[in-house]
Amino acid sequence: MNKIWLIIKREFLTRVRKRSFLVVTLLVPVAFAAMIIIPILLAVGGNESKQIAVIDESGIFNNNLPDKQGVYFKFLPGANLDSLKLHYEEKGYSGILYIPNIDINRPAGLTYFSKGQAGISLETGINSDINRAIEKKRMELEGIDRAKLDAIRSNVSVEFKSGDDEKKGNAWVAYGVGYASGFIIYIVLLLFGTSVMRGVMEEKVSRIAEVMISSVKPFQLMMGKIVGIAAVGLLQFLIWGLLISVIYTVIPLFISPESIQTASQGGMMAQSNNAEAAEAFRRISDVVGSINWSLLLSCFLFYFLGGYLFYSSLFAAIGSLANEDASDVQQLTFPVTVPIIIGIMVMMKAVHDPGSSLAVWGSIIPFTSPMVMMARLPYGVPGTVPYWQLILSMLSLIGGFVFTTWAAGKIYRTGILLYGKKVTMKEALRWIFKKG
Repeated sequence: MNKIWLIIKREFLTRVRKRSFLVVTLLVPVAFAAMIIIPILLAVGGNESKQIAVIDESGIFNNNLPDKQGVYFKFLPGANLDSLKLHYEEKGYSGILYIPNIDINRPAGLTYFSKGQAGISLETGINSDINRAIEKKRMELEGIDRAKLDAIRSNVSVEFKSGDDEKKGNAWVAYGVGYASGFIIYIVLLLFGTSVMRGVMEEKVSRIAEVMISSVKPFQLMMGKIVGIAAVGLLQFLIWGLLISVIYTVIPLFISPESIQTASQGGMMAQSNNAEAAEAFRRISDVVGSINWSLLLSCFLFYFLGGYLFYSSLFAAIGSLANEDASDVQQLTFPVTVPIIIGIMVMMKAVHDPGSSLAVWGSIIPFTSPMVMMARLPYGVPGTVPYWQLILSMLSLIGGFVFTTWAAGKIYRTGILLYGKKVTMKEALRWIFKKG
């Protein structure tokens, strides 16, 4: 046991002392904060105002094109289009909206002139406003009261509650948390699993493994390497969790009432956008608070370790089969990486329908359970995920990594000292059941 501890310590300290560890550990929370803060700032930030000259020969659209989101329409009765095209930029206009004397039932010929291509938001906004104004005019001609029509329309939102305690939830929040959890597990399995494989390959090719095997058993060397790299991953997740918690606490300062007042000095529209962003963040915080984070985080830790041990032992076994030709290892990794890819595909289905048969079986089978079960858990336990499914999934994963560790140890013991021979997967599988 003391020898395994020394290997764990060596693997842990070697990786933690690398500059890349510090860079990745700090960049992930920063990227997480950027993904939240930047969209909020873009949403609430003031748009550059645009003055649009309008020549309306039909007379239908006057006072029917509202100013919004920094776009202001200036009607110019009697203006000449050809003359205005030559001087509209000098007068401070971004473009010209020309509306000929149209037939309200078959409108055509409406044109927007500008020096550069109009943006998507401007194009969509102008089209929407034009169509709304035409609809209003048509209803007036048909004697339809627009106010009554608006009053008839319904915009009701159903409040969804689940469980015996009727806890309020949000499918989009559960979707986002589940997708993020499953995807992180997917990245962990590939990133740390291949890290174990590369470490074993380097030691074998450089013949360092021969020196180490003279002092420790092959199984001890494999377990020490696996556990040591797992400890590095746990340390990273602990640091990420602390930094993300701090960032989540700081984010409201960017959209607090004080910052809203400061950012809204550019106009009432910016103030309204900031207030809406602050309200949206408050609602998200309320819904996120409804998730059982203690259960979710403890399960994440379990499936991180279980999935890592399940796959990293297989990656270590493949690394022990490496020779100088790296293409041989790429062929051998295919049977190990395919279940991980299948797992992420099932996870994408599970976040949309967490109660489907595919999601249930995917969360129980150990090859896919680390990703799929983490995608289902935010939808509720024991509602969407009964306790028996969670317990069966955990037991299945435990049994799975015990078997894979045993099988990988049999392959590793032979492969780590085998040089100059290309090993096939069939031959490696035969070593598992070989006695002695």
